[in-house]
Amino acid sequence: MELRRELLTAEMVDPGTGQPARTTVEVRFDPLTGHSSRILPGRGLMPRSDLDLAEYGRQSQPDCPFCPGRIERLTPLLPARVHPDGRIRAGEAVLFPNLHAYSSHSAVSVYSPRRHYLPLGEMTRPLIADNLAVQVAYARAVMAAEPAARWASVNANHMLPSGSSLFHPHLQGIVDSQPTTFQRMLAEVPAGRFTAYLDAERRSGERYLADTGRVQWLASFAPVAPAELRAFVPGICSPAELSDDLVAELAFGLERALGGYAGQGFESFNCAIYGAPPGTEGYPLNLRLACRSNLRPFYRSDSTFLERLHWEGAVDLAPETVAGWMAERFGG
Repeated sequence: MELRRELLTAEMVDPGTGQPARTTVEVRFDPLTGHSSRILPGRGLMPRSDLDLAEYGRQSQPDCPFCPGRIERLTPLLPARVHPDGRIRAGEAVLFPNLHAYSSHSAVSVYSPRRHYLPLGEMTRPLIADNLAVQVAYARAVMAAEPAARWASVNANHMLPSGSSLFHPHLQGIVDSQPTTFQRMLAEVPAGRFTAYLDAERRSGERYLADTGRVQWLASFAPVAPAELRAFVPGICSPAELSDDLVAELAFGLERALGGYAGQGFESFNCAIYGAPPGTEGYPLNLRLACRSNLRPFYRSDSTFLERLHWEGAVDLAPETVAGWMAERFGG
């Protein structure tokens, strides 16, 4: 498999010296979907922040509907045909319908009502595993209640720069009869291409991070967002098919990855686990994880016209650099 890239060169006259100058941009093409990304020279586009997020959390907590004393009163209940208890629980995690639904079946699950502020360095394996477990149970329950709803995903907007409207950290699950754009694109990848991509990345070694048992982790060759990682779970194609052991294994990888982001000073991330209908041949469950800009006064959003309107990532964190950060976290 070819991991295709092209180098673009921009020429200009340097305003300081008056001499000709050149700068380069590398365009990479995702070997699965064909989308392109631009790897920029290092420009410091993702600076650290000295904002006190714990203090912001304290200020936002009194009105938070996900905190103890309010979560039972202010969050809705699942229909009885989906779950008789109205909410799904595992450990400290609690799942309930999204009051502002994104699909015909849309759910929110908090890691813990007590954890209004949850920095990335404190995202432990048990917290992550329990929250994933309630999302898996939700996907199974919806599919059993409504057979036409076969497309499931588990998603995260962690902290405000990621698009979250609430400070309290949570996951969001979607189960629907229609796929999202990326779900459809990934499900249409020809059989065998995922295996070829993973084999090529394993041979290269530049971005491959770990095989944790049944889950393979790597830095994305053609990222759509900063410091993007990808994971693949061969043998299953829907979150509804995740066993307890696989949930624990995914939680281990996410703990490692989020700890790596925290080590670089990042505080916000997005995550998507893209499911296809159970039984989709040749499709491994896909995960994509990326950090987001840090909150700071007059901070710069990392989402620009390229990402939002051209569907093309533009990052100044080279995937090979990101793999270098993460290798030790994954035991490499």
